[in-house]
Amino acid sequence: MSFDFKRMLKFEINVGTKEKKMRLYAGAAALLVSLPLASVPLLLIGLILVATGYSAWCPVYSGLEKSTVEDS
Repeated sequence: MSFDFKRMLKFEINVGTKEKKMRLYAGAAALLVSLPLASVPLLLIGLILVATGYSAWCPVYSGLEKSTVEDS
């Protein structure tokens, strides 16, 4: 399995609705937990999860040519 950096830069929607909800909820939970703990790594993970959930695009999925979008 190889990682395609050129494909990673194309902003194609590759996160499905179920995973989008999970990313948003998990990211929000990580952000809320990171504030009282003052945990920078947890804050960054939460921000990344919320950003990829909100945009429905994951650069790692693009590089690996993976998609969780349901075909209709």
